[in-house]
Amino acid sequence: MTHALCVHPDDNVATALANTAPGPISLLGESARSFVEAVEAVAHGHKIALVAIAAGQHVVKFGVPIGQATTDIAAGAWVHTHNCASHVDARSSTLDRHTGAPTDTRYD
Repeated sequence: MTHALCVHPDDNVATALANTAPGPISLLGESARSFVEAVEAVAHGHKIALVAIAAGQHVVKFGVPIGQATTDIAAGAWVHTHNCASHVDARSSTLDRHTGAPTDTRYD
């Protein structure tokens, strides 16, 4: 079983400590839960939703809102630029989900 780290009891996401496949992920740290069932692969260092997060709801990590869900996010889903807009980087939701390249600027 792989592991994810939840830093604060109010967090609704945890950070994958290794590349994960769908299935159970053991939670370390301050989560009220002991595991989450991943519904898709989550890359090492990326976030996984601990609970369902509705579109418009805050994504909470370190006990503080770090972004806002741009679509409904299922519990166990990968949380990244394709479904979350950062409160720190206004362009985050325009980045390619795999490469991080901007998709909002065209150079013709």
